[in-house]
Amino acid sequence: MSGHDRKTEHPLAPANTYPRSDEESNTSQSDEQLKRKKRIRLAMYIAAFAVFQTVVIVIFSLTVMKVKTPKLRLSSTAEFLKLNTSTSTGGSTQASPPFFDIRFITQVRVKNTNFGPYKYDSTNATFLYQGVTVGEFIIPKGKARMLSTKKVDVTVNLNSNAIKSTTSLGSELETGLLKLDSQAKLSGKVELMFVMKKKKSAQMNCTVSIHLSNRAFQDLSCK
Repeated sequence: MSGHDRKTEHPLAPANTYPRSDEESNTSQSDEQLKRKKRIRLAMYIAAFAVFQTVVIVIFSLTVMKVKTPKLRLSSTAEFLKLNTSTSTGGSTQASPPFFDIRFITQVRVKNTNFGPYKYDSTNATFLYQGVTVGEFIIPKGKARMLSTKKVDVTVNLNSNAIKSTTSLGSELETGLLKLDSQAKLSGKVELMFVMKKKKSAQMNCTVSIHLSNRAFQDLSCK
């Protein structure tokens, strides 16, 4: 067979070498843009969540986890069991000093504004007349629950035995009003989330007048 009769051999064209159409190119670009948008949206969600968490933590720290000092106050009401007073007795040379002998039941209140209980130890409280102690009572140990006020009934005995005769007690008793100060300090701990305990002291510094004829408290003021 002659060389002219032989079939001319041509190399085979590689498979799938057709150029990509414009439609395929656009689809690929759209997919990339969609993925990019999803990544950006996910990053925005993560950033927004982080900001939200930070705000929640800050608010939680400033409210729930912030430990406030409890308040100790004297009640404005009292039930008088005994009320004896005298301005003076006898003649000018044998005059007895003015005196008072008083007994009543009242309340002290422990106000706890924390998100956890306030446990406190027992303590002594005093009533004073012009800086002189005229009566004492005990506030027993106890607990004020979170966001609540603990009310404690106490019985108080007052007398003027320790007051010097040079004071203005006689003239004050004549007016019918006996002005006294009441002081106390509670030591205890505020417990938060059952794990954190913070020492806090509640102090009472009140001024009150006893209306002798009405047998009642008057003009109560606490700091």
